[in-house]
Amino acid sequence: MTSQPMTCAQLLLTLLSQRYEVDTVFGIPGVHTVALYRGLEGSGVRHVTPRHEQGAGFMADGYARATGRPGVCLIITGPGMTNIATAMGQALADSIPMLVISSVNRRDTLGRGQGRLHELESQQQLMAGVSRFSHTLLDPDALPEVLARAFAVFASQRPGPVHIEIPIDLFDMPVQMKDLPSPARIYRPAADPEGLALAADWLRDAQRPLLLLGGGCIDAAEAARALVEVLDAPTVITINAKGLLGSDHPLDLGANAALPAVRKLAREADVVLAVGTELGETDYDVVFDDGFELRGRLIRIDLDAQQLVRNQQVSLGLVGDAGRSLALLAEHFPEALSRRGAERTAATLTSLGLESDPAFALFVPFYAALDQALPEAILVGDSTAPVYAGNHLVSRPQVRRYFNASTGYGTLGYGLPAALGAQLGQPALPVVALVGDGGVMFTLSELATAVEQRLPVVIVLWHNRGYEEIRRYMDAHGVERCGVDIAAPDFQVVAAGFGCHAARVSDPEGLTRALATRPVDAPLLIEVNAEAWQQAITGQAHMTSSPD
Repeated sequence: MTSQPMTCAQLLLTLLSQRYEVDTVFGIPGVHTVALYRGLEGSGVRHVTPRHEQGAGFMADGYARATGRPGVCLIITGPGMTNIATAMGQALADSIPMLVISSVNRRDTLGRGQGRLHELESQQQLMAGVSRFSHTLLDPDALPEVLARAFAVFASQRPGPVHIEIPIDLFDMPVQMKDLPSPARIYRPAADPEGLALAADWLRDAQRPLLLLGGGCIDAAEAARALVEVLDAPTVITINAKGLLGSDHPLDLGANAALPAVRKLAREADVVLAVGTELGETDYDVVFDDGFELRGRLIRIDLDAQQLVRNQQVSLGLVGDAGRSLALLAEHFPEALSRRGAERTAATLTSLGLESDPAFALFVPFYAALDQALPEAILVGDSTAPVYAGNHLVSRPQVRRYFNASTGYGTLGYGLPAALGAQLGQPALPVVALVGDGGVMFTLSELATAVEQRLPVVIVLWHNRGYEEIRRYMDAHGVERCGVDIAAPDFQVVAAGFGCHAARVSDPEGLTRALATRPVDAPLLIEVNAEAWQQAITGQAHMTSSPD
C-alpha cells in the first residue's frame, strides 16, 4: 500500500464518497467549514444548500426515510448546531440514520469561555442528548475509525443521528491515508434460538393472537408478511411501518391502536407479538388516556435491549434484528395456522367505521384525490389535520411511502424540507408534502431550495387560519384561546415571490384539477381553504342523506 498525503478535510470527503458511497450532503457553508468544501465540486457528491440548518436536518431525515441510506449534513459551529438540534431530536425519536458533521473551535480554546465566534461551553455535550453518540475528533488519524463507528451504528444497531465535530485547526492538518479498504461487513444479531422456540410455542397455542409491527420492521417486509400470514393474526402496523403488508392486506388493522375497537382486540388477545416498536403513546395512545392495555402474554423482539422493558410488561423479550428474527420464527410453522384472522380483522375495521367517522370523513376525498392522481407517491407530513387523519386512513403499497412528524418528537416545520429530501433521494417517484398554514411557517424559506433544485414536489397546504389542533385542545380544557389565531401571509403571493407554481382550491374537484397541473421540474403549492373544503364535504354529505 502506498501512502497519499491529504488534509483531514480531504480525507473526510474521500471516506464519505468512496468508502461509504454518500452521494448527497446538506449544509450551509460558513467560515468555520469552508475547508470542508475544498474539493467538493467535482467529487460526485451533490451539495444541497437549505435556507436554515433545521431544514438541512429535516432534508437529511426525509432522504434517509425515503432511501434507507443515512442522510448526511455539514454544519457550522454553534448556532448551526443549535439550529439542527430539533431535526436531530425528531430523527432520534424515530430511529432515523443521520450523520451530522460539524466544525468546532480550535482545540486549544475548547471550554475556555473566551467569547470566540460561535463558541459554546460544550457543543459536544449539547449534541449528545439528540444523538446516538457525539464525538470530538482530536486526532485526524482517528477519523476513519470514528466514521466506521458511525456507520456501524447505522448498519447494526438501533439507528439514529450521530454527531462528529472536528476542531477547525484540524481541517488542513496533513494525514497519511493508505489505500481505502472496503467497509466492514457488519451483520445484525438474530434473536436467541431457545427464545424463538418458546415464542413459537406460545403463538402456536394462542387462540386470539395479535401482532404489533413497528418501524423497526421497515426493511423486513417479506419476512413480516410471511409470518403474519402463517400465524393468521390481526396486525397493527404503526405509522412508521405503513405499507409493510402492502395495500389493504386482509390482516392489516392499520395504525389504529388508539381506537376503541382495536383496543378491545388488544385486551382480549391471549398472546401478543410486538416487533420493532416502542409501544409509545404517539402510536398506541394518541388520545393520551393510557388506555392501550395488554392482558395476555407479551413477546417483544427489538434491537435495543432496553426497549424490551419499556411501556408494557413483557413476558418474553428477545434481542435481535426484525428481519432475521421474523424469518427464523416463521421456520417454526411449516404449515399456516387458522385462527379466523381475516374475519377478526374485518370485523374490527367495520366496527371502527373510519370513513364515516366525523374525525376522519373530511379527509376521505382528500386522500382519494391524491391516490387517483399520484398512486405511487411518497406522502411526507407535518403535524397538521390531514396528517392526523391520514395516520388512520392511509394505506400504502409498500414501505417508505408515508412518514411524518406527528409521532415521537412531534416537531413542526418538518413536512416541507423532509419532502425535498425524499424527492432528492427518490427522483423517480412523486412526492407530496402535507403541511398546515401554521407549521409551514417554521420552514417556509425552503421553498427557495425546492425552486433552486427544480424539485417537482407537490406541497398541499391545509389552511385553517392558525393552530387548529391547539385551539380545540384549549376549548376542551376550558382555556381561553391565546396565541392560536395567528396571521398568515398570502401564500399565493409568497409562492410567486419564490418562483413557485401555486393554486388555491376549496373542494375535492379543485384538488384533482390542481394535481393535474403538476410540473415535471418545479414545485407546486396547492393551498386548500379548510373552511370551504369542510362546507363542500358536509354539504355533499347532507345532500346524500336527504330524501329525494
